[in-house]
Amino acid sequence: MLEMSNRTLYASLFAGLAALGVFVTQSDAKMEAVEKIADGVWFREGDLMGKGHCNNIIIEMKEYLVVVDANFPSGAQAALADIRKISPKPVRYVFDTHHHGDHAYGNPVWTKAGATTVAHKGVLDEMKRYEPKRWQAASKERKDVGDLKLADAERPKQTFDAKPFVIEDGTRRVELHHFGWAHTRGDGFAYLPKEGILCTGDAATNGPYNFTGDGNIGNWPSVMEKALALNPKRVLPGHGVPGDAGILKGEMAFMKELRSAVQAQVKAGKKVGDVVTMKDGKPSTTSLKLPDGVKNWVGMFFAQQVYDAFEEITAGKPHGDLPH
Repeated sequence: MLEMSNRTLYASLFAGLAALGVFVTQSDAKMEAVEKIADGVWFREGDLMGKGHCNNIIIEMKEYLVVVDANFPSGAQAALADIRKISPKPVRYVFDTHHHGDHAYGNPVWTKAGATTVAHKGVLDEMKRYEPKRWQAASKERKDVGDLKLADAERPKQTFDAKPFVIEDGTRRVELHHFGWAHTRGDGFAYLPKEGILCTGDAATNGPYNFTGDGNIGNWPSVMEKALALNPKRVLPGHGVPGDAGILKGEMAFMKELRSAVQAQVKAGKKVGDVVTMKDGKPSTTSLKLPDGVKNWVGMFFAQQVYDAFEEITAGKPHGDLPH
């Protein structure tokens, strides 16, 4: 099985594509810029291709701010600089939607600034499982991580379990939910019920950005169904541009189609090598095709996703439970 250091490989591949001028979308002009979504709610689209950054969401409360996702350290620093232009209020809470480096390795930047990092307990469990190995690898690959000179990833300071974690001050309510294992065991969602805004982390992306290595492809659609039950009006993904509930529906459809297509190949007696071509020990291309209805989620990592789905189905357990 291939070993991947969070999204470090993803980020480097995207950076290479950006240098070649491919996979550039209309949204690129807005990357690393702040967009107002609603009164007191801002969306900052991270530059995934060039810097490996995730998106951040800034939520204004009466006396403080709540930020969704810690980002990589450089992303956290950039987000903090932009936040100071938006509001003089301090950041009190930073919500790690999951444990991957582009969403949680910026934790030390935020706690140094006085914020409390919060996450579902599954994020802590995942860090116990994968750290410090991934942090140390990222320290060698990314200057912003290495510059912190820490031996291990900083864990979230506060966690929640079965019940949603609620942040409320009379002016706004923010609910932090966990609907099960999709992208990671600790996937978290931030929901603003009054505004109908749902922040998904990487459990739902708007584009071909799904990393399935730590995931549960079979359970992913169930998580999307639970998120859809909130009936959100706006969906702010961990990567890609904002949209509506169609992002959740598309994510759900993609995972269903991916697993169904691979399951059909397995039932037909096909091996992973029959549909996935390897190059330098990594999935490179695949002959598998999915319907046009989910093409928004099919991209340069599709061969890896097919490979992961094969492993999950043939092993009879979530891909994230397999050694890697």
